[in-house]
Formats: sequence, structure tokens, C-alpha cells
Amino acid sequence: MQDGVLIVGAKLFDGERFLPRGCVLVVEGRIAAVDARLTAPAGVPVVDARGGTLLPGLTDAHVHVFPGALHAALRVGVTTELDMFADPALVTTLVQQAAADPTAADLRSAGIGATAPGGHPTRLVAQGLLPPFPTLEGPADADAFVAARVAEGSHYLKVVLEDGTTTGHAVPTLTADTVQALVAAAHAHGLLVVAHALTQAHARLAVDAGVDGLAHLFLDEPLATELLDAMVDRGVFVIPTLTSLAARSGHDRGRALAADPHLGPALDPRQKAMLTMDFPTGPGARADLDLALSAVAQLHGAGVPLLTGTDASSPGTAHGASLHDELDLFAQAGVSPAATLAAATSAPAATFALTDRGRIAPGLRADLVLVQGDPEHDITRTRTIEQVWRAGHSAPRSPIAE
Repeated sequence: MQDGVLIVGAKLFDGERFLPRGCVLVVEGRIAAVDARLTAPAGVPVVDARGGTLLPGLTDAHVHVFPGALHAALRVGVTTELDMFADPALVTTLVQQAAADPTAADLRSAGIGATAPGGHPTRLVAQGLLPPFPTLEGPADADAFVAARVAEGSHYLKVVLEDGTTTGHAVPTLTADTVQALVAAAHAHGLLVVAHALTQAHARLAVDAGVDGLAHLFLDEPLATELLDAMVDRGVFVIPTLTSLAARSGHDRGRALAADPHLGPALDPRQKAMLTMDFPTGPGARADLDLALSAVAQLHGAGVPLLTGTDASSPGTAHGASLHDELDLFAQAGVSPAATLAAATSAPAATFALTDRGRIAPGLRADLVLVQGDPEHDITRTRTIEQVWRAGHSAPRSPIAE
């Protein structure tokens, strides 16, 4: 039988909870059966997974793609990446590549995000990291801007609220009425709206404007009760990007991740270089990781949906590998292993309407990750990857295999 495998004896995390050891049958890229005991059909290979845990493929809900990023992600168990600002021509190429290449993670993208003239990240154009892109002078530009993103194939809208408070590099940013107009236009097209906001004031502006989610947590102030209540009332989701916030706050976690004995061998030179880069901050930057960790605990306790994301390719992060650091930081914030893994599997799938993935259940895509040991008791066991499958295809674990 083509494109089939029977995985036996693994403890299961089904996307929401841990289950006793069982078997998962994959046929033609889909999960065909999940049970305590299964017999392999003729010609289907069997993987003895006793002593390991089988997870749904992981999702990084905040990245910035470049050529090679999707392969790097898949090598360490990230089967889907959600891009939050990229050249739409590149995105089109990578989406097509991912559809045809089972050694690359799947991709969805916002394409060009909405920002003010001279605002973040326009400086990347001068650095040659992005081609020139349109910006918005005010609310009158919103309808045309969103319509252009829809025409380019954007899957959701990114709105950038950034004045440089947390970086020490002052930049112009969008006005509240412009954000409101963007949200209205995007919702009229059926698009989710995700806001970049690194200060509490901008997060509140975004929530008041009706955005669906925040692409970062903020770093400048403790979470106010009024904002927490508003987020709960309006069903706002949050992608904390703790691993990126750690880099912004001066924590040198990237170098340790590059040296990790389980993840390090899967990193290509570009990924290693990104992990060891320091985040460029200027005088007066206000960035405190402890504020974000405390906010994660409050948000989780209040039932605000949390999704894992890394902001890869920002300095101090890498595609794929940094998601495992994000899981560790969720645990440090007091989120349970099951809730942490749900934030990396079923929660982003449900939030972004990826209804064919994120759980281990019959009929869904066979995006799967087999790890050694038990991440229910030690979340860092997600790094001890035995095998990754994307749509039933076994993925290479070495960058040389690309």
C-alpha cells in the first residue's frame, strides 16, 4: 500500500489531552484509524513507538518566511507556519512549493501588513530584506489596501502598531481611526485581523478597534484588568511570541537553543546565525520579559485563547527550533503541558480555520510528530524528535537532505 504507516505503542496527545498508549493508522496522507490495538494492512510498514509520545504536527502561528524556512521548520516538527508579513510574490512561490514538496512545512500568510508611511517594518526595504510595499496615510486608504491584499491571496490581515517604545527606535504608526477602518474592511472580506502591538496602549487600541487577535504580547507594563476583561469579552486570541520577546529583552536564549543536542543537528547555517544574533535596541527601550510571562499566566487563567508563535526570522529566533523554546516559556509561565501543546496544535488550527489538522483523529491530515519520552511530565521532550510526518510523508531530519 502506498503512503501508509501504522504507529504502535505510543502515548498520544490528540490536540487537547493526553491519552493512553495506542495505535494510529495512516493511509494516503490521512489518519485512517486511532485505537488501542490495530493491525497493519498488507504492505503497510509498522513503527514501534513504545516509550514515545505521538503529537499532532506543531504550528508556529507567527513567522516571517524566506526560502528554506519551511524545510527548516518541518525538520523539527513544525508542519504548518503562519506568516505575519512577507513579500506576496515570495509567499505565492513558497505556498506552491509546499503544496508539491512534502519535505517543507505548509504555509498561510498575511502577505503585506498594514503600516504607516515610514513605520515598522519599512526600514527592511532599505536593508534589502523586503521589496517596496504600500502603506496607509489614513482611514480613507483602508478599503483599497485590504482589497489589494485579498487580490494577492492573503489569508488574513496583519496590522502594525509600533512606535518604537520597546526598541528605542521611534517610528510613525497607524492612527486609531485607520485601524478601525482596516478592521471593518477586512471583516467585510471575511479575513481575520491580527495586530502587532508591543505596548499595552497599542494592544488596547487594537482590541477597541475590533481586531481578532494580537500577534505579540506587550513588554512595557503589567496587564491591566480592564484590558484583560475587554479581551475576554471580545474573544481576542493572543500569540505571545515569548521567545522573540526574550530576545528583545536581552535574554540570550538563542545561543543555548543552537547548542541544544537534539535541535542543533537539524539547524542549517542560516538558522544558527539567526539564533545567535542580538536584537538591536536603542537607548530608552522598555522591554521586560517578566511582564509578558506574568500576562500569559493571567490570560490563560481567564480563558483567553493562546497560540504558540516565535516571530522567526527576527534576531534570536529560528524557524522550527524556536517553537520548542516557546513551549518551554509557556511552561515557565505556568501553562500546563496539555494546554501548551494545544496552543501549538488544535488552537491555531481552530483559530485560523485549518479544519483538516491540529488533532489526531480519523479523517484528518497525518501531520504527526513522534518524540521520545513524555512531554506531559517534561515539555522539553518535544525536542527529542524520532520522526516527523507531513500528510503521511516521513520528513528528513538533516539539513543535508534538502
